[in-house]
Amino acid sequence: MNKLRQLNIDSTWSLFLDRDGVINKKLDNDYVKNIDEFEFVEGAQVSIQKMTKLFGRLFLVTNQQGIGKGIMTHEDLKVVHDYMEEGLKPFDVKFDALYYCPDLAAENTLCRKPNIGMALQAKKDFPEVDFLKSIIVGDSITDIQMGKRARMKTVFIHEDVANPEEADFVVKSLDEFSILLENS
Repeated sequence: MNKLRQLNIDSTWSLFLDRDGVINKKLDNDYVKNIDEFEFVEGAQVSIQKMTKLFGRLFLVTNQQGIGKGIMTHEDLKVVHDYMEEGLKPFDVKFDALYYCPDLAAENTLCRKPNIGMALQAKKDFPEVDFLKSIIVGDSITDIQMGKRARMKTVFIHEDVANPEEADFVVKSLDEFSILLENS
């Protein structure tokens, strides 16, 4: 991962994390609607802890169209996110901000990945954010496309590590990426 070393990541960098499939286990053809359905991916808490020591800002960016479909509410999502943050507290992990888009994919709104609305909101809320010094980690091609559109470095989490041309880095897990960062 010589390319990773060349980035010279320090506290001026920002880390954007997708949620489902990155931080928590993704449900097949369903949405995490309550805390009983939320389960951290193995090693995610420690991995995020390691990464927050490197990056100056930490953001969550997640599409949550279950709200738009009427399957869950904004309050349901808040409860899930509060639960996630409670689970990260023992690891001294605190997101600077959590951004989500409740809109349906068919609506193609600015906030919904692959569009960059959530990234733009982070920059508005934290003007020091520089997309050229930002990394997004996600498990879907829309995460990678959002990162590319915002000119971020992109990390694609995929089990078979097939390298889509769009992604700058491909890893099997958040844990693997945190180890690569530590060793770079």
